Amino acid sequence: MSRIATISVPATSANLGPGFDSLGVALELRDVVSVELTDTPGIRVRISGEGADRLPTDEHHLVAQVLSKALVDLGVEFTGIDITCTNKIPQGRGLGSSAAAVVAGLAGASALANDGDVDLDWVFAQAVVYEGHPDNAAACVYGGLTVAWTAEHPHARSVQILPDIQAIVGVPSGELLTEHARGLLPESVPHVDAAFNSARSALLIIGLTQDASVLLAATDDRLHQNYRAEAYPDSMAVVSALRSAGVAACISGAGPAVLAFAIHGQDDYATKIIENAGFSAHNLPFAKRGITIA
Repeated sequence: MSRIATISVPATSANLGPGFDSLGVALELRDVVSVELTDTPGIRVRISGEGADRLPTDEHHLVAQVLSKALVDLGVEFTGIDITCTNKIPQGRGLGSSAAAVVAGLAGASALANDGDVDLDWVFAQAVVYEGHPDNAAACVYGGLTVAWTAEHPHARSVQILPDIQAIVGVPSGELLTEHARGLLPESVPHVDAAFNSARSALLIIGLTQDASVLLAATDDRLHQNYRAEAYPDSMAVVSALRSAGVAACISGAGPAVLAFAIHGQDDYATKIIENAGFSAHNLPFAKRGITIA
């Protein structure tokens, strides 16, 4: 058993337009979490970067809650825990900050219990219990483009994205709670809209892995974005502006961040459209790996 571990976890974007609660990508914008078992009772959290001014610094921090429970579940005895979080993932923007915290806590516990090794499948299964859906968790754990589904247990597969596709993320200043965004969704949708999204989700896998020319059509959606538009009208306006310019774009996760898939030199004017709307633009590589251990 180890007494110290350092975990790196990526930002993620889920849904990708039509792939509601099933598709996700990992992005090279990472939170780094170091955990150490100590002989001093209690849990202490030090935070720098995103959320440093408002997140709890004791056992109520999400990483601390998940880590301490997972250690108990794995049979690891401890007196105290020191946690250091270096956060780069914007919070409350639809970029998987909560999934990253959950995955970091679980991965830290797995690494401590297994002499530095992390059981990725165990982390993923446990993360879905906390998250309630597998899309962000899958991408955060495994990296790349992930397809996730649930049967008796959650499952996921990861593939790599074409190298000539770039992710441009537009981040607004305001936050949006995922719970609020989910509350805006109807209990049922027309069959024609479900069929539309089913086709577009299948096409999106082709677009991201084989033929980027279909990405504009492949990122269209009828299941969630329009229902949530009242919660992020400025974000929907940016998505519309990007799509009108021929750039495949969608809301990132539950929003309000915007994700654009830029090809053939589209990154410059995609960035200008995003910045002209008052959003910050980030050109982020896709993360080929999810959890990494320092």
